[in-house]
Amino acid sequence: PGFYAPILELAAGEISVRLRNDTDADELVAARGEENETASEIRRRSNVQVVLTSTEMPKYIRELQASNISSFVRVSGIVTSASKVQCKAVAIRLECKNCRSRLTLRVPPGIGGVVIPRSCQRLHAEGEAPCPIDPYVVLPDDGEFRDQQIIKLQELPEEVPTGEVPRTVMASLDRALSGRLSPGMRVSLFGIYSIFSPRERGRAQNVSGPGTGATRTPYLHVLGMLQNSDAGAGGRSELTTFDLEEEEQMQRLVRTPNLYELIVSSIAPEIYGFDDVKRAVAVMLFGGSRKHLPDGTRIRGDINVLLLGDPSTAKSQLLKFVEKVAPISVYTSGKGSSAAGLTASVVRDGGSSGDFRLEGGAMVLADGGVVCIDEFDKMRIQDSVAIHEAMEQQTISIAKAGITSVLNARTSVLAAANPVFGRFDDTRSADENIDFQTTILSRFDLIFMVRDTRNDEMDYAKAQFVLQLHQRGGGARANSAEGGDASHLSLETLKRFIAYARSRCAPRLTHQAAGILRDTYVRMRQQVRQNDEDSVVPITVRQLESLVRLTEGLAKMSLSPLITETHVNEAIRLFKSATMESVASGAVNLDGRLSDALKLEVERAQEVMHRRLPIGSSTSKRKVIFELKNQGISDQSARLAIEFMNKRGDVELRSQRKLIHRVR
Repeated sequence: PGFYAPILELAAGEISVRLRNDTDADELVAARGEENETASEIRRRSNVQVVLTSTEMPKYIRELQASNISSFVRVSGIVTSASKVQCKAVAIRLECKNCRSRLTLRVPPGIGGVVIPRSCQRLHAEGEAPCPIDPYVVLPDDGEFRDQQIIKLQELPEEVPTGEVPRTVMASLDRALSGRLSPGMRVSLFGIYSIFSPRERGRAQNVSGPGTGATRTPYLHVLGMLQNSDAGAGGRSELTTFDLEEEEQMQRLVRTPNLYELIVSSIAPEIYGFDDVKRAVAVMLFGGSRKHLPDGTRIRGDINVLLLGDPSTAKSQLLKFVEKVAPISVYTSGKGSSAAGLTASVVRDGGSSGDFRLEGGAMVLADGGVVCIDEFDKMRIQDSVAIHEAMEQQTISIAKAGITSVLNARTSVLAAANPVFGRFDDTRSADENIDFQTTILSRFDLIFMVRDTRNDEMDYAKAQFVLQLHQRGGGARANSAEGGDASHLSLETLKRFIAYARSRCAPRLTHQAAGILRDTYVRMRQQVRQNDEDSVVPITVRQLESLVRLTEGLAKMSLSPLITETHVNEAIRLFKSATMESVASGAVNLDGRLSDALKLEVERAQEVMHRRLPIGSSTSKRKVIFELKNQGISDQSARLAIEFMNKRGDVELRSQRKLIHRVR
């Protein structure tokens, strides 16, 4: 293919010159020799690029071997980094410093350079002194250049075997194909699998000698590509391509009675209980509808879910199941993730140019899918703050090293976290158990408090379920993953149905459903005000939008084009059982403000503590709270004052938060 591709472009250029009735076109074509100046003139006049396509099945990047070199291949992957568009020489003009003779050399396409002759190529007259060694200098203004961009293509996260490192391959795009890809895009590239020497890449413009190493680096010389900008498909056309048999299967599945319960029972069937959590995960997988307003504003349709709970409540196992069943997914742990690894980073190119290039993180790679973040409470504050923009605006803005860019991060976030002391401590207040900022909590549509309740009847049923699971072994789940049974869908069927619903259905909010949501929103705010005049109003417009997204996700499960009253009622029930219950328990304050009376009492408690504790002294936290109570300060105000002083850095809580040390 590398031999015939330039000939094909030259032939297309000849036809283009003829069709334009260019002057001296026939003479140019007739006089065309092999790689002479006339052929270059034809290329310059026609400016034709041949872009090929392919219908063969894409190869995995890890399947590319030495036997594929110099052959035409098609690979699919995700763009992790892209360089700036640079000028690549396709023909360089050389001049001898001694005799002033000129020579034109064609540079092969792709990555690499050309070997400059070390001796003058002009035929010298008899008796004429030869030119010295290395006489040629490059004339940049007389050369021919084209745009070129180097990208790095990585395996799709769902195609990487467990325990393996994702493979990457470099790809070279030129002319019309360059500048069209950015990190996070999922594409299918087809071109020639070629090799180059790293030494040649560094001297691509002026190579003075051949490489001597026997090892070569493979890359893909791209002759065509297929990309999909729809975030629902994540740029991967295979996810939204369904044959006639699959279409009929999905339509039969939609007509199944109690489809909602069937889908919920298919979510992590090895986990006992937690029905509402599974319903929320199912709604999150289907997602809401993304909206683009006339002024350019974009309203997110992806649903974010947070699981706050005790250990041994199967939170991590649920996240692992979502990673398998979601069409596009990335799993990461909070302790092993940094701000740059989650969002994007700017790294210096390892070549001789030393330019900076952009590399996308986990949320960019999962564009159009789900990001599962385990151990969310173990993340550093500066790292969790970095994903604020990605969770609400669904973009990642970066301005580093002269690169200013905005990347898409249209993903749902499923996070799991533990309380401060590992599990919920009923003897402590909710503020002491939960150590999250209000700004990050308000970006989650559903917040579940997963408690390991001690109940004899429930413990017996759970133990019986786990023992039966071990008795069946792995064969039962393997069989159900292939074909499923009457109680739940198979893993592959559920995955395909989620992709089908996300790409085919975009429910609309009817006037009746909007009226129910409006009345419910107002009723919730009135109810909170009536219960406590001085309490904080926890329901805001952001939570109203969460209700809309939940109703859209429920409608997508049945492929309903309109949102009905049933969808609205179920969304309200889920919201009340999750976020509203967390708010009522005091663990989540979506507004973050205190009432005036409580604020005055907290300030008074802080003044008493400043007088009671000298700088550098330490005392028991229980003793401080007891002394504040003796002065008429409530237990809640005393604990809030300690927490506020701890966050400001006035005091430090030591010895498992039992000892207060005055810092300043």
